[in-house]
Amino acid sequence: MEEKQQLVFRLPIRVYYEDTDAGGVVYHSIYLNFMERARTEWMLNRGINLNDYAAQEQKMFVVKSIQVDYKKPAHLCDDLIVETSVAKLTATRVCFQQLIYRNEELLVSGLVELVCLNTETRRPIPLPSLFS
Repeated sequence: MEEKQQLVFRLPIRVYYEDTDAGGVVYHSIYLNFMERARTEWMLNRGINLNDYAAQEQKMFVVKSIQVDYKKPAHLCDDLIVETSVAKLTATRVCFQQLIYRNEELLVSGLVELVCLNTETRRPIPLPSLFS
């Protein structure tokens, strides 16, 4: 994949009770939800409402692979920042680097690879220009 440099998009997220176990520690799978929210907001920030886009353009984005490294836990009522940027890009795939911080402390890092599919055929198609 081609290396891609872009500005970092930052999404603030607060940890709620529903995100944690009985000890107030965030469940491991919840970080994936935080990353998904940040990617959705990244696209909205570029004018792409995923629901409208699928209906009008017959294009959808799906996760092909995820690599996650859990470094430290987040806790109930923590204020987090999810940083999202395009790390790598080809004609048909985009790889997002996503970092979750509490203040300056890195808690979780992830690489999430997406592909674009035609909504009717479910076959891969080239990425739209918003990633260029």
